Amino acid sequence: MLGLLLRLLPFWVREPLFILVGSVFGVRVMYLAAHEQSWAAAAIGTAFLVFTVVRVHTVVRAWRARRSPDQQAPADGAAPQPLPLPQPVAALATPKKEPNAWGQAFAAVALFGALAAAVWVAPHMTADGDDSTPASASCSDSEDGKLPKAYARTPEAATGDELCEALNRPDLAALMGTPDERATSATGTSGTSALTSGKVAEPEAQVEFDTYTVNLSATYNELSVAQYVKMKKAGGDDNRTETILGRPAVFTSDPTMKFEINLGSGDSGGPVEEGPLARTLTVALDRKDAGGYYDITVWSETGALPDDGVLLDIAEEVLPAIPGRAAR
Repeated sequence: MLGLLLRLLPFWVREPLFILVGSVFGVRVMYLAAHEQSWAAAAIGTAFLVFTVVRVHTVVRAWRARRSPDQQAPADGAAPQPLPLPQPVAALATPKKEPNAWGQAFAAVALFGALAAAVWVAPHMTADGDDSTPASASCSDSEDGKLPKAYARTPEAATGDELCEALNRPDLAALMGTPDERATSATGTSGTSALTSGKVAEPEAQVEFDTYTVNLSATYNELSVAQYVKMKKAGGDDNRTETILGRPAVFTSDPTMKFEINLGSGDSGGPVEEGPLARTLTVALDRKDAGGYYDITVWSETGALPDDGVLLDIAEEVLPAIPGRAAR
């Protein structure tokens, strides 16, 4: 259909359309090639521009030929040229009606305009613009909406979904010092603390990247950060205390647990081993340190850990966004 339309179009409609489409496509593809640094796109854009130059040259030659007279005026003293013989009456018959050139031109302009608009708009519809901040993964809704009874006893407790929304920030990768990374998953669960018979609310959220994982949990018990620090010192651990958002906080390091599950092999899996080291910042729920705390934990597959200042930056941005006691 497109080829037939092009063959039926008059020369002075078809060639300007070729020039318009070639220049629009060529400039757009070259822009994308420079933005994406793609040699293949650069070659395609160059082909469009070369095609456009050839069409321009063709139109210029045709225009010059049209402007020059078909016959030169006879020079002085030259023999006059014979007049053309009259044509037979049959030759003067009405010629066969040609297709409407204006209708063809309008259809061609509309078609090529739609194609050019699609090529120009498509990158803006699929990309996020020029913002280099990677988009976060959506928090997966894994909860059925029914919270454990511990959350009814603690109305100020946040849910796992609320922790996930607070942690899953678009700039979380930038806060970690790796702005080019993109979150691969984000989850939130509204569970309870172990060994409490389901009486202590302990929601949790986790955002995973290719090189590291960030975990945020809240424990709504009566244990203060000051008491937690004393327990750690009694165990021989040397942990660094800190103050963040006017609340007491403490840094701790503990190894993660690593285990394997073999499916279909008949074996129960390998022994439980120590995984990579994790760094945790524990922050009191409020300035009074009346009980309860948040844990922000980071670990990576390689065992590399960020500076403590990174966890402090995350806490300053994430904790105020948690509803309930975190906003106090």
